[in-house]
Amino acid sequence: MLPCRRAHALPAVLALALVALPPLLPRALAQSGSDITIPLPETQGQTLLLQSNDRADYGPLAEQFLTQANLAYCGVASMVMVLNSLAVPAPAAAGYGSYRFWTQENVFEPAATRAVLSPEVVARQGMTLQELRGLLASHGVQARAIHGDRLSLAQFRLLLRSNLSQASDRLLVNYDRKALGQAGGGHISPVAAYHAASDRVLILDVARYRYPSVWVPLTDLWQAIRTTDSSTGLSRGVVVVRQI
Repeated sequence: MLPCRRAHALPAVLALALVALPPLLPRALAQSGSDITIPLPETQGQTLLLQSNDRADYGPLAEQFLTQANLAYCGVASMVMVLNSLAVPAPAAAGYGSYRFWTQENVFEPAATRAVLSPEVVARQGMTLQELRGLLASHGVQARAIHGDRLSLAQFRLLLRSNLSQASDRLLVNYDRKALGQAGGGHISPVAAYHAASDRVLILDVARYRYPSVWVPLTDLWQAIRTTDSSTGLSRGVVVVRQI
């Protein structure tokens, strides 16, 4: 069950940089194999971001980027990023006076949230796809879980592009790292952009002490969300989140 262990407008500077970029991808990138991930901080990763037309979620999510508080809190950190990026009303944050925003601690304060799953249980064993959906829904947002084996590759691509082309919703992926050539097991993180020419998706990895944010082939991510969560016997998948 341990998933972590087991605005289209560009700022002026970025817009100028985009104009200066070549219209085609660098040869090395265009010929890279499907088993290669491209870290966002590298030049190729930045090029993909600048050339992406489907990146409406990147700015709001990057502004709220978090590192998970412990080895099992990937779902919690992802949830907090989503709630803050959608400006969901939050309680006061401990140590910040009257300032109100979601943290990996106060996100469990509502009784409705603890009724779904307690922080103690999450810290011990992580969360499943449906538990992630339930935790998000307990905060008054619309959350829809879709198991990976219910999505064809074409449906997954359409869902990603539709979600990432508008800033009013978010998409979290629950996937198996091994399917992306990474060490580890199940994991949860938000996706922030899609690059059509290379058919790659940007994952903002909340375990940034371990891996950077990376561009991964969409086909590989699709396979990764179709893997089975041994704690439920069901496939992993995605959660679509939007304000009601």
